[in-house]
Amino acid sequence: MSLFYLLLVALIQGVTEFLPVSSSGHLILLPYFTGATDQGQAIDVAVHVGTLGAVILYFWRDVRVALIGTPRMAMGKIDTEGSKLALLLLISTIPVIIFGLIVKTTGLSDSLRSIRVIGWTMLIFGLVLYWFDRRSPVEKNQNNWSLKDAMILGIWQTIALIPGTSRSGITITGARALGYAREDGAKIAMLMSIPTIMASGILLGLEVAGDANWELLKHASIGAVFAFASALGALTLMMRLLRSVSFTPYVIYRVILGITLLVISYST
Repeated sequence: MSLFYLLLVALIQGVTEFLPVSSSGHLILLPYFTGATDQGQAIDVAVHVGTLGAVILYFWRDVRVALIGTPRMAMGKIDTEGSKLALLLLISTIPVIIFGLIVKTTGLSDSLRSIRVIGWTMLIFGLVLYWFDRRSPVEKNQNNWSLKDAMILGIWQTIALIPGTSRSGITITGARALGYAREDGAKIAMLMSIPTIMASGILLGLEVAGDANWELLKHASIGAVFAFASALGALTLMMRLLRSVSFTPYVIYRVILGITLLVISYST
């Protein structure tokens, strides 16, 4: 793998992981349009670790609170801000772990990795995001996040197992459907990404651990660093823009890309 292609993978993963445009969809499309071979699971693990580091750093205050509260949550004592947040993150992650294992063990994940599927999910879920972002009233903020809403958002997040959906996009859509303000809904979605990315990273890491070599580790380290930098930049930009801009620009991008992919898919 060339250094240029590695940096391209890291940049795409970093920028698209937290924007509502689907990082997995873009990474699947990359080899198709460049003619390059798939980057492999080891690189996927590395760039996921990079984006994980970015979201933890950006939301470190909340992450620290959740970490401090985790022991109390484990003992069944939900009496602090941290223990409640830790429980909410746990509850919201359970559905995607269960359905993720089902999709992986049944081989369904491989059959969904197609341009046609990505085209439809880009288009449909982009329009769904637009609908709820425009129609849903603002009735809640992050302080209103409840166990019921955590479970509902966890179910929304499982839809992202379909390539092209966007984990952040579908979770933000669910948050807007529940009445959360844009910025608060996005923050909840980003916090939910931490245990989800961590779980998927551990699963992929276990699969490729035996294949590690010095050259691969070097490439993986480079990919992680650049994914971290690009993810932190994209996350910072999106959270700032949400104070004054809606999700419409992302929706327009999704619709254009979705239609383009469908045209390509149905014409070949």
